[in-house]
Amino acid sequence: MARSLYEWLWQHEFWLPPGITWEDMQESEDTHYPQPRDLLLSIPFALILVVIRCAFERAIALPLSTKLGVRDKQRPKAQPNPVLETFYSRRRKNPEEGELLSLAKHCDLPVRKVEKWFRRRRNMDRPSLSKKFSEACWRFTFYIISFFTGLAVLYDKPWLWDHRECWTGYPQQPLQPSLFWYYMLELSFYWSLVFTLPFDVKRKDFKEQIVHHAATIFLISFSYCANYIRIGTLVMVIHDASDCFLEPTKIFNYMKWKKTCDSLFMIFSAVFLISRLVIYPYTVLYNTYYYSMEIFQPFFGYYFVNVLLIILQLLHVFWSCLIINMVYKFILQGTMEKDMRSDTEESDKDEDRDKIREKEKNGITYFSNVTSNGYIQRNGSEPLNNRAHLANGHAKER
Repeated sequence: MARSLYEWLWQHEFWLPPGITWEDMQESEDTHYPQPRDLLLSIPFALILVVIRCAFERAIALPLSTKLGVRDKQRPKAQPNPVLETFYSRRRKNPEEGELLSLAKHCDLPVRKVEKWFRRRRNMDRPSLSKKFSEACWRFTFYIISFFTGLAVLYDKPWLWDHRECWTGYPQQPLQPSLFWYYMLELSFYWSLVFTLPFDVKRKDFKEQIVHHAATIFLISFSYCANYIRIGTLVMVIHDASDCFLEPTKIFNYMKWKKTCDSLFMIFSAVFLISRLVIYPYTVLYNTYYYSMEIFQPFFGYYFVNVLLIILQLLHVFWSCLIINMVYKFILQGTMEKDMRSDTEESDKDEDRDKIREKEKNGITYFSNVTSNGYIQRNGSEPLNNRAHLANGHAKER
């Protein structure tokens, strides 16, 4: 059964254009083509990257954060409570109103204390500022290395300047060692991101990040097996270009260098919107959808790779909407708003604000009742039916 599944999966009709079989892709001493088994090397390489990342964050990023003045907030800890802890870990982290009432009754505590316990408990699970700083430093380091590696590999390649060259001789395009190692570097990095997902900073677009990582890994792997190496290298370089500006923006934000952070964010926004909404659709989507048909007729691999590329583009549109919204608010307010992807830390002061608002609301209600009962008129005078004019500084009753 496994052999039948293997033979079905690797049918040349799935992977290669019409008229080309796997026999046409046989290697020789001087000619090497991508082999699917090569992708297995990305797993141990990814584990090596995870080890390098841990060492980098502990030996370089954390000491650097201290020297640059990045300080973690002192968070009050939630008092040990087995009942609330069980509910928090097994059911939900943010209970509804009815559940709060039930828990308060069960623990014999006021509802506000139960709310405060959950608020503090959620804050305990939120990543510290130094952890965010260390993660941003690692990604910035990798994206810089990856981006300039891609430029060094591709600057003398014809398809970087003439996109139709992506399909010249396809699929019989020999694999060069530099392209192989560039592919392994990128694929290993995205596998490492998948391995560290449970430990990385979780943002509001966590689900979109998972889809992005999955689509990227599938795209890199499929493009390697089907020898879409040339188009794949373009995709990777385009993505790394904007990421090189995103991570230092976060770093300066954690350092509270506001003006530098704002300037870098505007640069990042421009690079992201141009590279993902202009260059990517023309250089990649239009290239794979139209230029490729000048060489071969559509087949399964053609449709599959285009679906993956379109999924990436939809994610680009999603993130572009967030960025445009932030840029719009920046132009109106003149300052950068907090990262919309970040989870906001809750404070015990929120409860104090609620109390103040409630008191103000009650005061306004009392004031409204007073005015509606006729004690104070709009012109500020008192009604004459109850009191006479002041005489000698005293009010006289009629």
